[in-house]
Amino acid sequence: MDAEVFPNSHRRLCSDSTHQITMLKAVILIGGPQKGTRFRPLSFEVPKPLFPVAGVPMLQHHIEACAKVPNMKEILLIGFYQPNEELSRFLLNAQQEFKISIRYLQEYAALGTGGGIYHFRDQIVSGSPEAFFVLNADVCSAFPLAEMLSFQKEHGEPNSFVILGTTSNRKQSMNYGCIVENEETNEVLHYVEKPSTFVSDIINCGIYLFNPDIFQHIGTVFQKNQQDMLLYPYDGEEPTNGWHRAEAIRLEQDIFTALAGQGKLYVYKTLSFWSQIKSAGSAIYASRLYLNQYHTTHPERLASNKEGGPRISGNVYIHPTANIDPTAMLGPNVSIGTGVTIGAGVRVRESIILHGATLQDHCCVLNSIVGWDSTIGKWARVEGTPSDPNPNDPYAKIDSETLFRDGKLTPSITILGCNVTIPSEVIILNSIVLPHKDLNRGFKNQIIL
Repeated sequence: MDAEVFPNSHRRLCSDSTHQITMLKAVILIGGPQKGTRFRPLSFEVPKPLFPVAGVPMLQHHIEACAKVPNMKEILLIGFYQPNEELSRFLLNAQQEFKISIRYLQEYAALGTGGGIYHFRDQIVSGSPEAFFVLNADVCSAFPLAEMLSFQKEHGEPNSFVILGTTSNRKQSMNYGCIVENEETNEVLHYVEKPSTFVSDIINCGIYLFNPDIFQHIGTVFQKNQQDMLLYPYDGEEPTNGWHRAEAIRLEQDIFTALAGQGKLYVYKTLSFWSQIKSAGSAIYASRLYLNQYHTTHPERLASNKEGGPRISGNVYIHPTANIDPTAMLGPNVSIGTGVTIGAGVRVRESIILHGATLQDHCCVLNSIVGWDSTIGKWARVEGTPSDPNPNDPYAKIDSETLFRDGKLTPSITILGCNVTIPSEVIILNSIVLPHKDLNRGFKNQIIL
């Protein structure tokens, strides 16, 4: 075969004609409007998966990682958001940017992490992918997908499944799915979702590598649920849509717990960064992790100190359309959205400033999220308490704090909803301000309705 006739791409395909190139897909579970409640008031304006983390929508980090995997043919988003303008625009842009088919499949109700993929199993297996990834949208990660693929080839039978795991500390492990592994083979021997006592410090990252066999296992649970419903038509609630009850299946509790110890399920432990993004506070932490990763993946997204530009300290993302006074000081861990205006002498640290916000001269913003089109007056101070994991514990994760503890608001990052106005010379501390408020004084430790 004459090499000149065939460009390199063909040469690779022909070099090993015996082995068919595997085709892969990815599924991202994006939830729906009644999820993401801990993300209010920010999820009022934008579906949580599109909230910007390190300057791009949360989901874009997932999509970029999937699109990098060789032979990835399609990315499917599954959730129960009504198709909306923002989601459609995001998908269109992402398809053009990553040159890959991306489709949104809408569930008729919340079907759980297993029910959603089972409901759309025909779409997932069409075109016969050899394997497919399933990723939860509310995690931030280095997404070691290629590593999971090579791990899968070396572990277990050809059709084994892989869970991405990471090490947590003992106390926090109980807030997650815990994995007991065979240390030699990495097989998952036990899986317990949010145990009430310590089980293992290896936790589930919500990122999986499956193959179409998984649907047989989910199908078994589906059939059992249908059986149960014939036997017990009312489960103590008002009779719900029976089909929905049979189809609502949780991968973690219903599938992994049963598969553990059967030689089918393996855990690939990653040492790279990982965090859940449950609350708005964890979005600032996730932003820090992604900004840090940009040094290797997207150095062009990190601002640097330039003549006539603002002072930058640490990792900062600034959208090109933002207008920033050169005497402002930003960073570490700051992202500035589209069309933001920042005045003279402003100080911003550990914060996310969303599009259209205005920070007037000499105001100070620390550990806060400033909502779309909000305004902070001159010399005002908007400050929160970081909810970061303990920096002295390498395995610490972010705590999913309750909003209230002992009847008081837990100190957390300060969040201004969209279109909030903070007057000059006031202090807003550890507070959550709902959208469209014009404040006339300072507040601390309050939710301002």
